[in-house]
Amino acid sequence: MNLPYNLFPAWLHWAATLLFLLLFATALRAASWQRFRDKELLHVLLGSCVLLLLIWSLKAGIKPGLTFHLLGGTLLMLMYGWEIAFVAISLVLAGSVLNGVIGWQSFAVNALVMGAIPILVTHAVHRLAVKHLPHHFFVYIIVNAYFCAGLALVSTVFASSLLMATLGPYSLDALLRNYLPFVPFMAFGEGFMTGMLITGMALMKPHWLITFDDRRYLAGK
Repeated sequence: MNLPYNLFPAWLHWAATLLFLLLFATALRAASWQRFRDKELLHVLLGSCVLLLLIWSLKAGIKPGLTFHLLGGTLLMLMYGWEIAFVAISLVLAGSVLNGVIGWQSFAVNALVMGAIPILVTHAVHRLAVKHLPHHFFVYIIVNAYFCAGLALVSTVFASSLLMATLGPYSLDALLRNYLPFVPFMAFGEGFMTGMLITGMALMKPHWLITFDDRRYLAGK
């Protein structure tokens, strides 16, 4: 994660920029912005972006591109839906660029890998869970928060590893020895952080979660 510009060919960054602009424009058009007429929800959104910016500044790594940090994509998706979550994580990434954590040339690649992938993975799993699993509070917490956050981080790491192994400077063997063995620990941390926060919000502030409905998960249970 945190993929530097000089690790990849220029054509990849151009392709990523076009895909990012298409996805960002779609998110802007489809998002339910009227929700933020409620000032409390607007303040929570802005506060979430600031908190995530601080979390992204806390990272560990071995070499350029081989870094770990918590993502927060699942948390944002469950709170706001994929559209606003992607816009929010793009703003967080822009803040990271301004702070010098990420180079502006690699903005699009990082937005897709660290933003679009975990958010869309969470969106897909959530839809499947709503359709096929019992509508129960613990199913929502365990599947959509704990499990999905870990899966989202694993998906992100493997996507970045695939890019680095095929188009970047690292061999698959080097990644298997020096990078991928740490994935389970980070996936556990991502799942634990997201699960705890989502549980607290579902119990205390359920209206902060666009994907949580008292009538679906609590009524009559």
